Amino acid sequence: MESVFGEPPANTLSSSASNRHLDNEPQLSSQNTGACSFELTHIGKSGEAQMVDVSPKESSKRTAIAVCKVILGKKVFDLVLANQMAKGDVLSVAKIAGITAAKQTSNLIPLCHNISLSHVQVDLRLNHEDFSLTIEGEAASTGKTGVEMEAMTAVSIAGLTVYDMCKAASKDIAITDIRLKHKSGGKSGEYWWRQ
Repeated sequence: MESVFGEPPANTLSSSASNRHLDNEPQLSSQNTGACSFELTHIGKSGEAQMVDVSPKESSKRTAIAVCKVILGKKVFDLVLANQMAKGDVLSVAKIAGITAAKQTSNLIPLCHNISLSHVQVDLRLNHEDFSLTIEGEAASTGKTGVEMEAMTAVSIAGLTVYDMCKAASKDIAITDIRLKHKSGGKSGEYWWRQ
């Protein structure tokens, strides 16, 4: 795997064979040589795709916040700000689309677990300085697997909805910087995006 991913970070910990399946993220495992390699948990022993078995994991409260940016340009920005887009209220429709998408994540991404969400929120903020729109999505659940994909799906689909509603006015709209901003809960604990 080093040939694909490069050398693993020097300060990582190796996991025992008995608990490697407990996280949805790639795990480190020790070989007889003492070297570390990554084990991809969504790939079975013969290389086939697989859904991770989370049944041994402990339930915990899990939250995730994702963000993305939609670069509108001045013309589209002004139309959205004035709520004059021909298809209707762009911000309201995109918000509902993001919430709906979060609830459909396991139908869209094949190896995601179908989880019960306790909270989904999508906020959209117009940025006058660069004629863009920031979309932030938050998902929460109490369960055995995280909600990062639900939060990122929410902002992605909200961004695509903005594009769909505004494309008649301009094709130069760009959806950028889709990323996880924060997550909490589970074995891996807290994570904050650092640039």
